[in-house]
Amino acid sequence: MADNSMLVSETGRSLLSDSSVLDSKIVESSKEDVSLGSVLNVEEEMPQIETRVVLVQEAGKREELLKALEEIKVPYIKTDTIEELGDSDSPEFESIFVVSEFQDSIFNNLCKADCRVIGPPVVLHCAQKGEPLPFSCRPLYCASMLNLVLCFTGFRKKDELVKLVTLVHHMGGIIRRDLSSKVTHLVANSTHGDKFRIAVSLGTPIVKAEWIYKAWERRNEIDFCAADDDFRNQFKVPPFQDCMLSFLGFSDDEKANMEEMTEMQGGHCLPVGDERCTHLVVEENTVKDLPFEPLKNLYVVKQEWFWGSIQMDARAGESMYLFEKSESPGLKKSVSLLSLNTPNSNRKRRRLKETLAQLTRETDVSPFPPRKRPSAEHSLSIGSLLDISNTPESSTTSGETPNSSARPSKNATPLALKQSARWQVAKELYQTESNYVDILTTIIQLFQVPLEKEGQLGGPILAQEEIKTIFGSIPDILDVHTKIKEDLEDLMMNWTESKSIGDIVLKYSKDLLKTYPPFVNFFEMSKETITRCEKQKPRFHAFLKINQAKPECGRQSLAELLIRPVQRLPSVALLLNDIKKHTAEDNPDKITLERAIESLKEVMTHINEDKRKTEAQRQFFDVVYEVDGCPANLLSSHRSLVQRLETVALGDDLCDRGEQVTLFLFNDCLEIARKRHKVIGAFRSPHGHTRPPASLKHVVLMPLSQIKKVLDIRETEDCHKAFALVVRPPTELNNKLLSFQMTTEEPPKEDWLKMLCRHVANTICKADAENLIYTVDPDSVEVNTKDMDSTLSRASRAIKKTSKKVTRAFSFSKTPKRALRRALMSHSATEGRSPSSTNESYIGSRLTSTSSLAGIPSPSLVSLPSIFEKRSHTLSRSTTHLI
Repeated sequence: MADNSMLVSETGRSLLSDSSVLDSKIVESSKEDVSLGSVLNVEEEMPQIETRVVLVQEAGKREELLKALEEIKVPYIKTDTIEELGDSDSPEFESIFVVSEFQDSIFNNLCKADCRVIGPPVVLHCAQKGEPLPFSCRPLYCASMLNLVLCFTGFRKKDELVKLVTLVHHMGGIIRRDLSSKVTHLVANSTHGDKFRIAVSLGTPIVKAEWIYKAWERRNEIDFCAADDDFRNQFKVPPFQDCMLSFLGFSDDEKANMEEMTEMQGGHCLPVGDERCTHLVVEENTVKDLPFEPLKNLYVVKQEWFWGSIQMDARAGESMYLFEKSESPGLKKSVSLLSLNTPNSNRKRRRLKETLAQLTRETDVSPFPPRKRPSAEHSLSIGSLLDISNTPESSTTSGETPNSSARPSKNATPLALKQSARWQVAKELYQTESNYVDILTTIIQLFQVPLEKEGQLGGPILAQEEIKTIFGSIPDILDVHTKIKEDLEDLMMNWTESKSIGDIVLKYSKDLLKTYPPFVNFFEMSKETITRCEKQKPRFHAFLKINQAKPECGRQSLAELLIRPVQRLPSVALLLNDIKKHTAEDNPDKITLERAIESLKEVMTHINEDKRKTEAQRQFFDVVYEVDGCPANLLSSHRSLVQRLETVALGDDLCDRGEQVTLFLFNDCLEIARKRHKVIGAFRSPHGHTRPPASLKHVVLMPLSQIKKVLDIRETEDCHKAFALVVRPPTELNNKLLSFQMTTEEPPKEDWLKMLCRHVANTICKADAENLIYTVDPDSVEVNTKDMDSTLSRASRAIKKTSKKVTRAFSFSKTPKRALRRALMSHSATEGRSPSSTNESYIGSRLTSTSSLAGIPSPSLVSLPSIFEKRSHTLSRSTTHLI
């Protein structure tokens, strides 16, 4: 039962009483057999006491407190000193004092007088929640730790402990002397002791004392809760606090990694043999004996203790992970006495082997002889399957035994030793299928299920989105192949040459088509997620280290195990081809096998096509994220990215000469973007994924139909790897020349131009794509690349950019064309033109460039100075009027 129990009476007033007092009352009532009716009668006879709030000093000056008390309908008075209240002990009402500071003399006097004292955040909290003021036997400043039960361990200084307990009570928390399942947080000053061990086993959060101090600093925040995960995790006790670790038997790279992890988890590293060391972590597979006699206070543990502590985010108990020597001296002596170290030992071993071999040949109960065909290794090399199904360790350590071992009666059926080549390959198909099912089972039971398990010590290791990305449709793939394995097992146990293997594959071809594409298409994303999470999340890294060291994994990583579904279907296709070669022409399964092979090819073709579409979509979004201001209409289902080209601008039409420009060629358009001069910060998604900032700035999205000619500029001493595009935008009357210089070796310029012309021809429905390319001299188009890489050229470009920025900063007319159009429209309006004529002049101004307008003898242009004179005269008159 909590220390502060909430009792709500019929009048709506909440009463908080101490648990010890309440428990004693309950015990007394149970002894006296008091019925509920009698308790209610006594409660009805109790006189009603009115509650009054007294706002002391600064609390009475806060308007939000007055509004809050009016909302909860509680009367209040203001006072500067307690002595003004002569009737504070009146039995007609009960006073609740609201004090802004819990450390001054007024607060101390109220506590000595056993008055009810609360802080302003309590009043604001009750008003926000629509609750009455609480009754507390202790001063209550805020509700930051309301309903939290705390326990302390490792504190030696009484003054510090008293201060912490007082702050917890002021924030509404409860203190327990003994640790139990009701305790919500353990405040630890040390990682030693029984309370710490119990908290780790119960999964109780363990925090430092700083957590309480920081929570008290935020006591005036109404919505703040000290139990918030983001706030609490800042003060959690790291797994290796107060630990000095040494590592023995590890490689240099692995030792460096573990030392780095130790520092990250609050520990310190020392060389092997240092007397200050508290834990010696040993690689049990390489170290058979210690180089020195360990001290009594030194824990010699296996590496599983190290990774397990990081995974559970708390120091694991050492007793389960103690390192033991492989052979004690007594055991070595007994083994040496029992060993066959006699002159006849070799002869006895040879005789034993011969006897076992003879027994094996005479009573072979296995339907699968151990002999392998020469082509077996070639077939298995594609999938390089991990055989873990026939080992006793795999069947006992995994949570679920394979179906083959669950039905030993079938395997015990004796078969003839000499079987056909078709049977041999079919046997190999079944064996590899059984191994594959066991690998998928290992992935799910050893990795996916523990990651998805609720109530993990230290909280979830990975988010659900990350788990789904890593494992994808593995469970669905396992379900399909489990059924295939069972059908193959029945076929092998009731083998005849007329049995159809192709029917089994055809039976599940639709299921394969449904389950494989989602996994194969996002396999690269799955690997990237594993790599990223392993680097960013130490607990996941420790989880992988623990499980990958188990015999079920064969010392292979999770990424290496997850590649098996990608390799499986091609391996099955090769085995089916091998079975078809050893199938007679008159066997009905010959045609069925051909159909099964074709169905597998269709599945793999669909996977490849689906993967290509997925990769194209990913490339699309990469472009959108990389280019700042990229138009939304770029995303289209019929559009695909063809080629990306890095160039340098040779003209001033789109951007400054010498500026880095990236061309994204799509099948129907060309996205032109320049390099950003100033890159903003990275974007962080709600799931914590950090996306790099956009490095390019959108310039123009040009349909390929606007490209009229592609100019291949000849190579000269002053011009290298240059080309140009003759384009005509729909808003221009004349063609524009856009010239670029390629800055990469791949693709070659000739291939790039042919590729560009081919897609331009497809867009405008022309078959002669080569006729769009024209070879020209650099002088004819006034293009050269001689000064692009010179220091003087770079300096002049920098000066030009700086001058443009300064000009834009101090310019009052940043868009001259728009100002000119507004002047034309206002002048036409002053002359009394009709709306139609005004629209015609506006459309004409849009279709005509500024340079062409300057050469037209228009009365509007001639009278422009008069317009500006009129505007300046009007401006001066308005200024004079204001003065």
